[in-house]
Amino acid sequence: MSLVSDAIWAAAPTTVRGQPTILSSDPKGERIAYAANKSVFLRSIDDPSVSKQYTQHTAQTTVARFSPSGFYVASGDVSGSVRVWDCVGEGATKGDYHIIAGRINDLAWDGDSQRIIAVGEGKERFGHCITADSGNSVGEISGHSSQINSVSIRQQRPLRAVTGSDDTSLVFYHGAPFKFNTSLRAQHQRFVFGTAFAPDGSVFVSVGADKRIWLYDGRTGEPKGQIGEGVHTGSIFGVSWAKDSNKFVTASADQTVRIWDPEAGKAIQTWRMGEEGLPSIPDQQVGVVWPTGRSDGLIISVDLEGNLNYLVDGNPKPTQVVRGHQKNVTAAGISSPTLFTGSYEGRVLAWDLATGLADKVEGDAHSNYVAGLATTPSKSEAEVFSVGWDDTLRSISVPNKIFTGTLTSLQSQPKGVAATASVVLVASADSISVYTDGNKASTFPVKYAPTCIATSGSSVAVGGDDKVVHIYTLSGTELKETGTELRRATSPISALAFSVSGDKLAVGTSNGKIFAFEASGEWKIVTDRWSAHTARITCLAWDESGKFAASGSLDTNVMVWSVENPAKRIKGLNAHKDGVTGVAWEQAGKVISTGGDATVKVWRVNG
Repeated sequence: MSLVSDAIWAAAPTTVRGQPTILSSDPKGERIAYAANKSVFLRSIDDPSVSKQYTQHTAQTTVARFSPSGFYVASGDVSGSVRVWDCVGEGATKGDYHIIAGRINDLAWDGDSQRIIAVGEGKERFGHCITADSGNSVGEISGHSSQINSVSIRQQRPLRAVTGSDDTSLVFYHGAPFKFNTSLRAQHQRFVFGTAFAPDGSVFVSVGADKRIWLYDGRTGEPKGQIGEGVHTGSIFGVSWAKDSNKFVTASADQTVRIWDPEAGKAIQTWRMGEEGLPSIPDQQVGVVWPTGRSDGLIISVDLEGNLNYLVDGNPKPTQVVRGHQKNVTAAGISSPTLFTGSYEGRVLAWDLATGLADKVEGDAHSNYVAGLATTPSKSEAEVFSVGWDDTLRSISVPNKIFTGTLTSLQSQPKGVAATASVVLVASADSISVYTDGNKASTFPVKYAPTCIATSGSSVAVGGDDKVVHIYTLSGTELKETGTELRRATSPISALAFSVSGDKLAVGTSNGKIFAFEASGEWKIVTDRWSAHTARITCLAWDESGKFAASGSLDTNVMVWSVENPAKRIKGLNAHKDGVTGVAWEQAGKVISTGGDATVKVWRVNG
């Protein structure tokens, strides 16, 4: 019995200010590939909620490109490794090659899907050419004095390649094996960020931080001329050709994406992101791809926030914006039909459970780590409450997906948040505070250090680093001690969850053990046999019936447990690279999890 993956709602591409972010499309124009954290995602263009995750890199990934055959992907990371893997079947790794002693910035395939040139920030060398199946050397990448940002290979014979570097030059190579031919030094005055051969091999183009676009002969490397001088007002980070080789598209820090006619030498279509006339750093366009194999002319660009913008000729604004988290998800809460997730950098997203697509929660957001999300049906409309390490408590309107109400400053860093229909409880280092309508109503000092908090009706459970669960009663806005202390744990309490009906309490600990108690009367133990996790329990959730509980842990696994059969467990192993941080039940038999890989995953309970 196991948890079967139903869907992966992918992380957003990892972006770095002042650096290109590379997008690649498969030959049919059905999927795009990009690097995010330590993973690579292959994402359906027409249904962005469908994606595939490759998790075999051990370092931060930087680039991923489909082979021209469409059967393989080559991906690079900050350690200088390039992996070649099957993108049609199970994602099996075909080769793992160490190319340079530093970050891989870009890579390119030849037209036969046999050779790869990988370039970046090395020590002894800045790039190398290898065979995809064995990693054997088939050329030398030389001629640069600084890191190489971009590489492109001509897809026809005679084989040609070009690289662009921080040293402001391009180097043109003849192959195969690839050898230095010419250094092109007069065209750019600053970093070269992008190079691309036209699909027919007749010309190639280069773009860079000096806002210039240059065209060159594809066979000889001779410069043909500069186009569009002064049109882009920011660094140009990305360039991609249309499949007919008659047009190409550029993405720039000036918040624009432009289609160019190289023959006429001018821009024929422009999209500007963000508010007109208002400079916006998050709207800088840092990468672009023109997917081949499509007839609708769709272009996809990525901005500094990692949003994927779908651009169609004739529409001045994106027809669709696909969002996701760039950093690890740190909190999650479900208020059907919406899942709310908060991440390390303070971004809060609202996911539509039906489509698997996210909207950004607008308004006055957290400035850093979201430490907890608590959902509650209020009297008028559903609300979600969030706490962050900016020491604030905020409320979110579920229908409007916007931060509402007054911002409440907390006295110290929050350890957890819980909510009833009328009050919000926040646990901090030495007290539990009760808030109502954005104002603090009372504070209950404690002698232990709270680690987590949960509430149901008038019952409040607070876990501590003293290995005890302390039970309180909520009377209006006041907390009262009951004298009940649950002392089964042998390590600090790390997660708590009441069942939907409030009759059971699940307790997770730092050493991976889970206990379930009856949440009334004598607080009898229901089971102490849920103990398959090997690291700290980070999150717990009960299904509607109260018969099953889901757990997530730093050991990367999601598990589903049965009250009626405590020895039975349903496993989702290696669910999230870098640990599971949130679990929730969408419906009976369906679990949603979030994790350190910045993804949201949907699981079907099988068995």
